[in-house]
Amino acid sequence: MTTTARPAAGDRRRPQLAAFLRSRRARIAPQDLGLPPGPRRRTPGLRREEVAQAAGVGVTWYTWLEQGRPINASAQVLDAVARTLRLDETEREHLYHLAEVPFAPALRSGGEPWPAVGDDVQAVLDALAPLPAVIYDARYDVLAGNDAYWALFSGIDVDLARMTPGARNAVRLLFGARPERCPLVFKDSELKSMVATLRSAYGAHAGEPAWERFIRELVADSPEFAAMWASGDVVPPGPRIKMFRHEEVGEIRLRSTSMSIHGVPEARMVVYIPGDEETRLRVERLREINAGATGR
Repeated sequence: MTTTARPAAGDRRRPQLAAFLRSRRARIAPQDLGLPPGPRRRTPGLRREEVAQAAGVGVTWYTWLEQGRPINASAQVLDAVARTLRLDETEREHLYHLAEVPFAPALRSGGEPWPAVGDDVQAVLDALAPLPAVIYDARYDVLAGNDAYWALFSGIDVDLARMTPGARNAVRLLFGARPERCPLVFKDSELKSMVATLRSAYGAHAGEPAWERFIRELVADSPEFAAMWASGDVVPPGPRIKMFRHEEVGEIRLRSTSMSIHGVPEARMVVYIPGDEETRLRVERLREINAGATGR
């Protein structure tokens, strides 16, 4: 009996990459890039050499890329091509996958995550209360949360709800909190899990200035973080049992579950569910206390 070898993933993707680039090139008029229309064109859109020139890459290299040849492409070069072809974020991610390059979502100036969480997503978070719910990006930046989530962290020295999203990072805040103010009961194991999850996400962003600066600052600010980071442990995001403490309601045992957010790359909504009736009552009480303290 004979068998036919299945083509490798790269062999299947290269024809798709070629077709995708040709279709994106065809929809861009020369005038869109400030180029004269020129003589009559056999096909609509830009020529390959015009894309290459505008993107700052070699004509031969771009031709080989569009032909689906097995060549190496860096994130920087793919971004230049994406800008020239006016790709949106979804198209840019598709280009990365077809070129077999780890995808890195675009960042706003200052390294803040892109895009921002919209009003509809915030409304979902608010509707989940009294269940604590939050949206993290891959770096544990807190993009949004509800009153019940803010209440879990009301014992630390800062008011998360009033911080700007760019400064509100769960890893930085938990490692920077004074030991007696940390809301995590099993601090060491919880922080090790967070660092391992962070390192798992870091693999797709190694070398990016915003990420490298973020890790470098954490290593410098916290010997505890530096030791955990040096361990090299990696784990994916997933369900966890978490124990929080609060000086007014006591210990709170919660089960976390997460889900992705459409239109917010690399973000996940994490919802904390009480593990028993006593915890449910404590969570409700905690939310009432926080709402009274903040006037919300």
